[in-house]
Amino acid sequence: MPCPQLTYQRPEDFAPLHAKLKGRENPDQAVESRVRDILADVAQHGDEALARYTSRFDCPDFTASMLRVPAEDIAEARRQVPAEDMAILEEAAANIRLFHESQKEKSWWTTREDGTILGQLVRPVDSVGLYVPGGVGGETPLISSLLMNAIPAQVAGVERIAAVSPPRKDGTLNPYILAAAAMLGIEEIYRVGSAWAIAALAYGTKSIAPVDVLAGPGNIYVTTAKRLLVGQVGIDMIAGPSEIVILADQSAPAAWLAADMLSQAEHDPLAASILVTDSPELARAVEGELESQLERLPRGDIARKALADWGAIVTVPGLKEGIELVNKLAPEHLELAVADGWSILSDIRHAGAIFLGCGCPEPVGDYFAGPNHVLPTMGNARFSSALSVETFTKKSSLIAAPPAYARRHGAKIARLARLEGLEAHARSVECRNE
Repeated sequence: MPCPQLTYQRPEDFAPLHAKLKGRENPDQAVESRVRDILADVAQHGDEALARYTSRFDCPDFTASMLRVPAEDIAEARRQVPAEDMAILEEAAANIRLFHESQKEKSWWTTREDGTILGQLVRPVDSVGLYVPGGVGGETPLISSLLMNAIPAQVAGVERIAAVSPPRKDGTLNPYILAAAAMLGIEEIYRVGSAWAIAALAYGTKSIAPVDVLAGPGNIYVTTAKRLLVGQVGIDMIAGPSEIVILADQSAPAAWLAADMLSQAEHDPLAASILVTDSPELARAVEGELESQLERLPRGDIARKALADWGAIVTVPGLKEGIELVNKLAPEHLELAVADGWSILSDIRHAGAIFLGCGCPEPVGDYFAGPNHVLPTMGNARFSSALSVETFTKKSSLIAAPPAYARRHGAKIARLARLEGLEAHARSVECRNE
């Protein structure tokens, strides 16, 4: 049995599944202490600390002089990547840019009859630091993550975008990362990774100027560093392991559903893949397909562990109960593999991204369609949203009140200030009416 078989009939049945998934939240309590030490080390020793950690964990001969990637290396990488691959990257980037252009917010203000002008100014942050994982040995780089983080920042109007990624053993970065950066016009790239890279972007070093917002996925060290630096810098979100929930009825092909579950399970041993269905026959068929497909999957060992520890096939009496369970799970990715997904879409309240129909698997959104794949996990879709252009903007309130406003409302404002024991606040208004 690749993953546990469960049933859900009423809200009380959610507790066991919820308790099971909560175990993914913090698998190693010792990490925070180590990350705090790393942050302090980089804050004190800067480039020297970056070179020390990088030579220890990534590239034995690394020195601080190797941190920044030269412009000629970036240009050369674009020439190394096959033209057909560059064409795919360019098309994906165009789709992502088009989608995020629709998210741009405008500044606004209103004028009242008394001459008061009130409004909101929307402006981009000055600088953003992007973390780009290099993958296994630097050979499976998360190119899509660079696109998904950099393009919304560019659409927002951010002037400075710096990217960091851990070097390979020979001190280079994968050419696909550099080629994607070149395509986007990103010139500031550093060969450094893990928590020390996050610290450098937050605090700044001799080689790396500090940024205002940090974004991009990473392992538990990267995620913990971002969490500890909230307040020092802005961050995109605290993301946990990847997850997918599929709500399916008997119309869905079992082989497709199993493939979709495995698409998340292969990410990480902590990834969660959950099928919710009102068809016991489909549940059994998917179980068989999972076993069969696992045997042929290159990352089968990872996927098998993820399914065994965090996966589930949940049988429900009907789609009504299935929707109820989906909303309680509030998943990162939700596939509606039912005959008429549009008819139930309005009932789905909590999900990071919704994929409608059996013909629209999660990787369509991960890589190509345009919506962002940086999504809330661990049930945070109840109150959080996908990374967007808004992640890289800030909003200032605008208040322009004529002198008559203080004369008309000064006594009321002063009264409210004195109720809070703030006499200077009251006098600040009253002195304008003397």
